[in-house]
Amino acid sequence: MALTATEISKVIDEIASVLVGAWIQKIYQPTDRTFVLEIRAPGRTHRLLISCHQESARLHFTTSTFQNPPAPPSLCQFLRAHLQGARIDQAEQIQGDRIVQLALTAKEGPCRLVAELTGKTANLLLLDAAGHIRRDLNGAKDCVGQLYVPPTHRQQKRSAGDHPRFTQNIPEVPFPLSAAIEAYYLSTEATSAVEAARNARASLLRRSIKKLRRRIEAWQEDLAKAEQYKTYDRYGELIKANLGTIRKGQLEVIVVDYFDEELPNLTIPLDQSKTPQGNMDDYFRKHRKHLAAERALRPRIEAGQKELELLQAELTAIEQGTWQAPEEPPPITRRRNLTRAGREKGPQEQRQGPFRRFTSADGLAIYVGRNARENDALTFGLAKSDDLWLHARGTPGSHVVVRLEKGSDPPLETIRDAATLALLYSDLKKSGKGEVIYTRRKWVKKAKGQAPGAVTVTQEKSLHVNLEKKRLDALKTRSVQE
Repeated sequence: MALTATEISKVIDEIASVLVGAWIQKIYQPTDRTFVLEIRAPGRTHRLLISCHQESARLHFTTSTFQNPPAPPSLCQFLRAHLQGARIDQAEQIQGDRIVQLALTAKEGPCRLVAELTGKTANLLLLDAAGHIRRDLNGAKDCVGQLYVPPTHRQQKRSAGDHPRFTQNIPEVPFPLSAAIEAYYLSTEATSAVEAARNARASLLRRSIKKLRRRIEAWQEDLAKAEQYKTYDRYGELIKANLGTIRKGQLEVIVVDYFDEELPNLTIPLDQSKTPQGNMDDYFRKHRKHLAAERALRPRIEAGQKELELLQAELTAIEQGTWQAPEEPPPITRRRNLTRAGREKGPQEQRQGPFRRFTSADGLAIYVGRNARENDALTFGLAKSDDLWLHARGTPGSHVVVRLEKGSDPPLETIRDAATLALLYSDLKKSGKGEVIYTRRKWVKKAKGQAPGAVTVTQEKSLHVNLEKKRLDALKTRSVQE
């Protein structure tokens, strides 16, 4: 609660005799609504605190030290320019209200500094000799140049049971009321700071719990999807054993299942657009995805559930009032490893820059630059010569890189996934369609004398791309962004 008019009157009675005839030798603004005036009186320097905070509007001498911002705010600079070196001629309370006025003689002549300690409407104003407003803390543009009129006085109600808030029992101090007020607000603000920290932590915990639950659910979904590939190594081996009898164009093949002791016939679906070898490779590749998901997802789900329990326990402690602020930042404020990815990243997929990262339908890593600087770092830092490089044709946009093994060709679905991302993160996004060029990274060169990210490209091919919702949704689920 801000100081009452009666309390302000008592403070002025205590400090006015010291202020009158003293000089303002320095002005500080440690927070957005707190000012400290360094006052030089004969034989001693005092520090006058003026707070225009809603809940703690007040004025008194202070012995506390405050950390000031690296550069003084604009109002502080203005006051320094016009009031440093000014003599205080009078310090008074206006109309018995929560308004204090310092009449000053500055190098430019007479002026007044007015502190309206009125709670929600608290303000600090500098007036010229005629009483016109030169500048104010609240920054009301229409008031500058206007004649200052104090706000309408409102009589504060007091009940018969009211007692003074500030006990002036601090021994051997020259300004006991100021000392009592300062001690009261230091305690109150410390309590408020703890409460604010508690509320902020609870809010962060709720967001983190919600986000972690979504990730765990997504990992569980990915694991369930990978389960369907559990027996695909068996299909691959059976196709391998019958490669000579399978022809391209078949929709299925019936083989003897020698993995079963009874040797039954087994019908294996085929992709008629692929060769027998291609079908075999496809089954083996999908089985590898199953194994990779098993290796990465189960430990990740288990770790996520353990962390979820810790977060929920901490939130419960806050809600029950038993929480204590930790001395070190809690894990969720320091850790950033809970990615949406459903697997551990291999050596080639470890984060090597703040790029957007995705996984193609074929399990290949895709990197996307966010800006010109990242485009330059991605193309000429992370990417290797045989990697695939893509960009929307003839328009500003992100560089996109697909990580490839040396000598390998990118699968068509991977090219389409990467091209979709190149279009999505370009100026063609709004149209929903456009041309995307692609080539090996080794055919991309920096444009001489141009800004970062500008390149020249040779031996490129192009692909017409439409932003398909189904493909975009699939890419989103395979995003490994924070």
